[in-house]
Amino acid sequence: MTLAEALLDGLKRHGAEEIFGIPGDFALPFFKVIEQSGILPFFTLSHEPGVGFAADAAGRCRGSLGVAVVTYGAGAFNMVNSVACAYAEKSPLVVISGAPGIAEKQGDLLLHHQVKTLGSQFEVFKEFTCDQVVLDDPRNAPEKIARVLRNCLEQSRPVYIEFPRDLVNAACDAVPLLEPSVADPQALAACAEDILTRITAAERPVILAGVEVRRYGLEQKVAELSRRLNLPVATSFMGRGLFSKSDCPLIGSYIGMAGDAAVCEAVEESDQLLMLGVIVCDTNFGVSAKRLDIRHTVNASDREVQVGYHGYRGLSLSELVDELLCQTESNANHATPVKPDYPRGLEADASPVVPTDIARAVNDLFDRHGPMPIASDIGDCLFTAMDMDNTQLVAPGYYATMGFGVPAGLGLQAATGQRPIILVGDGAFQMTGWELGNCRRYGWDPIVLLFNNSCWGMLATFQPESRFNQLDDWHFADMCGPLGGDGVRVNNRAELQAALEQAVATRGRFQLIEIMLAPDARSATLQQFIEAQGRRTGMRPG
Repeated sequence: MTLAEALLDGLKRHGAEEIFGIPGDFALPFFKVIEQSGILPFFTLSHEPGVGFAADAAGRCRGSLGVAVVTYGAGAFNMVNSVACAYAEKSPLVVISGAPGIAEKQGDLLLHHQVKTLGSQFEVFKEFTCDQVVLDDPRNAPEKIARVLRNCLEQSRPVYIEFPRDLVNAACDAVPLLEPSVADPQALAACAEDILTRITAAERPVILAGVEVRRYGLEQKVAELSRRLNLPVATSFMGRGLFSKSDCPLIGSYIGMAGDAAVCEAVEESDQLLMLGVIVCDTNFGVSAKRLDIRHTVNASDREVQVGYHGYRGLSLSELVDELLCQTESNANHATPVKPDYPRGLEADASPVVPTDIARAVNDLFDRHGPMPIASDIGDCLFTAMDMDNTQLVAPGYYATMGFGVPAGLGLQAATGQRPIILVGDGAFQMTGWELGNCRRYGWDPIVLLFNNSCWGMLATFQPESRFNQLDDWHFADMCGPLGGDGVRVNNRAELQAALEQAVATRGRFQLIEIMLAPDARSATLQQFIEAQGRRTGMRPG
């Protein structure tokens, strides 16, 4: 087989199910093989940031490889922010960049798309990928590809593959499947025993589950562990959407002082908090009412387990959960879940819409038609999602980049075949909303709820006197027809409910509901989050 075919086959054998990309001259030979071989489905979008976000979301929702293919220089550098987001939020993204051929590098001319040196791009991507390789020798390429893909899956972080265009059709062996890395069995057993001893001695133990639980496909196992230990489970802010299809004693999402008071108390007053795959960052803990006591916490993430002040290195979350299950016995005593009281019962009247009305409308819709996965951008749309039923959710909750929502929703539908709801603000939609124009080619039909308050709402909350936070009204709904979808603008609750029902009933075209909001309308969760952040940072909301 050729080197290109070996790479594609290796991606597929390691769990990739599709490729997202944008062609460019240094990547054209590889794109030709992608298309002609049919080894993996291939979706082209309109701008590299969208390619990165779509591939990231596909990898997140499956817990397997997402793949983005771009050209050298102008293409790869255009995707830097998307890859940085995937690194920060532990998403298994494979970045493949076409590159100048080996022969081209020997000339005395600067090559187009070159910035400083021909190796500058490789050095840049080293900063936010966990492994990198240049496929400059077909003889050792299979082993290098296998190593990089294994690291991508084991560390659940992006990797970078640079592919010289004149080696695409070079003869090459198949990419092997390397043996997985394994922990020291004695250290693993001792760690699990240590944790269980602490839980047994505690009076108020709680599990706090984070993104790694989803990344490594551990939802069912963690749910089983919680049942065996009779422990309540909360998710971190970033872990929202976990256990939507699991029998788990879930009490809700922990957002500190910005969230449910009972969940906040359960986590912060726990005398043994078992954190599984939680990113210790400001969005997860920055608005906590009190600092967590490390003496009474277990933190398992990034292939390390910190038990109080005692650290165990080289233990993956998957191995730890399996060992905890091995050291516990099945039982029929299930903890009674406390179902969060999400708002419902939208009054379909002529009142202006506020964010909580959107949550009510979506929850009512789920009651009538069943749950749908959600892709959310950053901003009040994400905080409003915290009031929606616990369903599969992808969102940039930590890195907090704008522009994620729409392309992530497309990646979600491509990867799962399920019709998603996309939550996005008008500022973020201006960045990447135009990727909806690609839906017609691939039969995607997401339902887009566009929160239009004609401003960058979260920024205006902190600094309302600044005119630069104001945005023009672009009448997004009017643009949907030429893009291949349907759009409607709603101004009150009755129109919102009717538009949602029409959107659900219409298949085969994307449906965009432009929801007009007052500039100062915000969800209660965002208001509480902003106030708590203001107390912590000294920035006071207006």
